[in-house]
Amino acid sequence: MAGIVDVDARGLLCPEPVLAARAALAPLAPGMRIRVLATDPLSPVDLAAWCARAGHRIVEEQVANLPYEIVIERG
Repeated sequence: MAGIVDVDARGLLCPEPVLAARAALAPLAPGMRIRVLATDPLSPVDLAAWCARAGHRIVEEQVANLPYEIVIERG
């Protein structure tokens, strides 16, 4: 996907993947996307909960293999 920002959160534990995602999304315009690469087993759950609270949307996720890849669209 053109213009997507990658966030490398591999090796980080909760809450650091969420904090990294939040920092990466902050300067972006609504509708822009980031791809979070994470290895923390709780990252998919934590990121989904944060997105629901913050008004962002998970548009794609791969959680079958490491690293997890979660694409988030800024709300």
